[in-house]
Amino acid sequence: MKNKGLFNAFDDVWMHAGVRTPMVDYCGALGHVSPTDLGIKVAREALARASIAAADIDSVITGNMAPGDFDQFFLPRHIGLYAGVPQEVPAIMVQRICGTGFELFRQAGEQIQSGVCEAALVVGTESMTRNPIAAFDHRTGFKLGAPVGFKDYMWEALKDPAAGINMIQTAENLARRYGITREQVDQFASDSFAKAVAAQSSGFLAGEIVPVVSEKFEQDGYQPRGIRLQGKVTEVMADTHPRVSPVDVLARLRPVFDGGVQTGGNSAALVDAAAACVVTSGAYAKAHGQQPLARVVAAAAVGVPPEIMGIGPAPAIRLLLERAGLSLSDIGRFEINEAQGAQTLSVARELGLDLSRLNVNGGAIALGHPLACTGVRLTVTLARELQRANLRYGISSACVGGGQGIALLLENPQATH
Repeated sequence: MKNKGLFNAFDDVWMHAGVRTPMVDYCGALGHVSPTDLGIKVAREALARASIAAADIDSVITGNMAPGDFDQFFLPRHIGLYAGVPQEVPAIMVQRICGTGFELFRQAGEQIQSGVCEAALVVGTESMTRNPIAAFDHRTGFKLGAPVGFKDYMWEALKDPAAGINMIQTAENLARRYGITREQVDQFASDSFAKAVAAQSSGFLAGEIVPVVSEKFEQDGYQPRGIRLQGKVTEVMADTHPRVSPVDVLARLRPVFDGGVQTGGNSAALVDAAAACVVTSGAYAKAHGQQPLARVVAAAAVGVPPEIMGIGPAPAIRLLLERAGLSLSDIGRFEINEAQGAQTLSVARELGLDLSRLNVNGGAIALGHPLACTGVRLTVTLARELQRANLRYGISSACVGGGQGIALLLENPQATH
């Protein structure tokens, strides 16, 4: 019986110079910036770095999970318009929770493969700070003495009502299933921080970051938009969360649940950020003398039990490799989102993955997990790392709340081994 799940193989789909904002801690300098404006910033920069004219874009594919302002409905359209994409080009919002950024590439690949598009602009953007305090049951008014239903959208969204548990508890389930200890999770987190600090110090991460300043985005005939940084900050140039984090320091943090392995120090950081990339056909790249960053070879998405949603990357990666005719040993680098330390370690154990090939420049524990932005960030980082390390194949992947996994296979055509 054929394994269930989505699989797409792409013959001639290419990604070009991707870019992202710095990932800035929750309630930090980007806290008052709309995700739309973060998206406009990286969209403009991705086009500039790729030397691709906005007029050549045929499709705008964006992702954003939580509304960061009252005009979120218009986010995909406004990103395209204020990036200079022609008015007749359509825009869409995509949602696969933590897998949204990967889904943008999958849908771009489908559009290019089918011939309806030659060049797509993909943008994932998220403000965790601007997640609303919301109520869904007061449209008809407030009854005297009845509970007032305003709640923290971000915290409440962590709970899956089908399984009756939140995302951190799903990681605890995996820790028990795979025999993962608190000490092992803290060591993994400490290593993630150390790798991110090293990648910052070497300048590698700076190569994919566009500094953010307060600025206006003008578009003829329309109201100006823009970015206003918080406080006295005039420019944000680097990720703010990476720091040296020894195991003994992490070990002193209280677990989220009594007796559990997950803490605030070994789970993904809350940050605000956006990332963008231009994806084109090979024919477009050749005709315009482009040197792409990487080839998007294939994509896979699967479902898993909601109560162990974090294992999702394992079957997604297996499906990807099986259908692509490759083995685990063919993959030089893996970027797997570190939603929680125990979750990522469980995926590694399930696959028998060599940790020296995983998240070599740090992961979401150190850098952050801005939901819809994450998949774009991971995939751009992976493509750049394949070039730096002279490796041919890499996989970026994430688990998805509710019980899914998604993975992308990239190829570095310039690799000599």
